[in-house]
Amino acid sequence: QPELADTLGRLQKKGPREFYEGKTAQLIAEDMQHNGGLITRQDLRDYTPKERVPLRGSYRGFGIISMPPPSSGGAVLIEMLNILEGFDLQKLQPFSSEYYHLLVETMRRGYADRAEYMGDTDFSSIPIERLIEKAYAERQRSTINPERASLSSEIGAGKPTGYESTQTTHFTIVDAAGNAVSNTYTLNTSFGSGVVAKGTGVLLNNEMDDFTSKPGQPNSYGAIQSERNAIAPRKRPLSSMTPTFVLRPDGGLYFGIGARGGTTITNTVLLIISNVIDHGMNLQEAIDSPRIHHQWLPDEIRDEPLGLSADTRRALEAHGHKFATKLSYMGDAQGIMIEDKTSIRLGASDARDDGAAVGY
Repeated sequence: QPELADTLGRLQKKGPREFYEGKTAQLIAEDMQHNGGLITRQDLRDYTPKERVPLRGSYRGFGIISMPPPSSGGAVLIEMLNILEGFDLQKLQPFSSEYYHLLVETMRRGYADRAEYMGDTDFSSIPIERLIEKAYAERQRSTINPERASLSSEIGAGKPTGYESTQTTHFTIVDAAGNAVSNTYTLNTSFGSGVVAKGTGVLLNNEMDDFTSKPGQPNSYGAIQSERNAIAPRKRPLSSMTPTFVLRPDGGLYFGIGARGGTTITNTVLLIISNVIDHGMNLQEAIDSPRIHHQWLPDEIRDEPLGLSADTRRALEAHGHKFATKLSYMGDAQGIMIEDKTSIRLGASDARDDGAAVGY
């Protein structure tokens, strides 16, 4: 890709504003104009990244630091971890139907709140602090029957008190000094819009799909969203990106984790954290373990090929759960765990797709 190499060379020499104000911006705007697109040089010039305060929570004494809106990932992850914290998961086998039943019911409630409340906080009032409170999770947990599946049509979003997706890429880095980065960025679906601005080698995203065009109607990932995520000028769309740090009880970094996979990202990170903390797995084992996904609607469990055992599936069906007919691998998690006694960095990479752990 010589054009992309030229673009990266310009960015290296002139810095990030070259993309928004320099030759790259000119090439993108000209290609847009030539092909009936909407983005102008002024749009690119006016774009500025926003630095936001990360969300903080805890899970069984471990600190959780994750992404705030306009990603739904951090808030939904912390809410779900708070719900799970009230269950004694260590008494359950890690791949048992009892364990997965509690996970699915937790996911169902977390994603119902995602559909109702999440959006860009610059445009909508979102009860983030209430959603990630332990007391709210306790009320959510009380609605879970450990013996039977709920119906998503009867669950809906909770009521926090005081309410006024060959696409996404994740990497985790820890350097020799202990500085850590957990970064997720996305084009949305595979290859984004499928358009490369002529002369740049840069794929343009199709993040517009992450907005709600018709509240109550599913997007390309089947996710249902509310008016809070409706399209508006200069508004940032809701996403599921969940770059996360887990801290030891003493405040030191335990591991950094993140994944790709559209709406499955948050549940992938949830499962990995639970596997490490509740079931004593190392990070690679936690990433390699089977995954499930439930996002409230459609009211079904997604499973992976070679995932849950036939006995576990039958037991979950006996609880009243329904499975999607299509099996597909979910997520592509990448992380680094810090070994407690030696501080050695233990890289872990998902075998479900491309990725690698590289040392220095």
